Amino acid sequence: MLTITGLAKEKNLFKVTFSNHETLLVSEDQLVRHRLLKGQEISEAELRELKDSSRFDLGLQESYRYISYQLRSEKEVDQFLKEHELPLKDRKKVIERLKELNLVNDKIYAESYVRTQMRLSGKGPGAIRQQLLKKGIKGGTAEDALALYEEKEQLAVALHTGEKALRRIHGKSFKETGQKLRQSLMQKGFGPEEINQVLAELLVEKDQEAENAALEKEADKLWRRHQSKPREKRNQKIKQSLYQKGFDLTAIQQYLDSKEEMDD
Repeated sequence: MLTITGLAKEKNLFKVTFSNHETLLVSEDQLVRHRLLKGQEISEAELRELKDSSRFDLGLQESYRYISYQLRSEKEVDQFLKEHELPLKDRKKVIERLKELNLVNDKIYAESYVRTQMRLSGKGPGAIRQQLLKKGIKGGTAEDALALYEEKEQLAVALHTGEKALRRIHGKSFKETGQKLRQSLMQKGFGPEEINQVLAELLVEKDQEAENAALEKEADKLWRRHQSKPREKRNQKIKQSLYQKGFDLTAIQQYLDSKEEMDD
């Protein structure tokens, strides 16, 4: 038999010390439930039972604090408890208890997450879907929640996101600007239909003056980079690079002809 030789309060828990110098942290609920008092004798079997219930109880208390700041998915709670070295069987018991209390509910979590993301993140349903899956939300539950993200709202968010992306794209050809804008919207998780509508609205027609300025800026950089090369190789490098950036071949050739005339 073991004897309880000490009881000390530590924050919201109690530290129990036994005659074999072993210590155990328990909650106030356990203290009362097991009638733990200084001087009380306890068998090895009772201690094992106390340890088992203590792991579950402490895991539950830690989970209460973890979910008090914001909603959490089942997977997030499980990962949190795993990091706190709670065994798998106890993690499952804690999560089941939280579900019984409706403190963890993946359906409610997914719906709340979708509403927040569509309002604040500038992301499309594709990106939000991937985030939900990473958080352990099952496919069907994720799709049900994504139904809240209606097409009208998707287009409005895509347009706003596209406008922000367009402000970051400077000095590019009309073609490359469209490619980069499309790529940015795809990475944000928007579908082809929304992307095409945004491009149609934001890139109405080519501004030839801006196109010429962008060509000259890019071409001047390339000319300086390749000016030590033989004429034919230099021109080929410049022409290839500018064409890949979406500039018109005729305009590229006009630039080269003009540059050579100036150099001559």
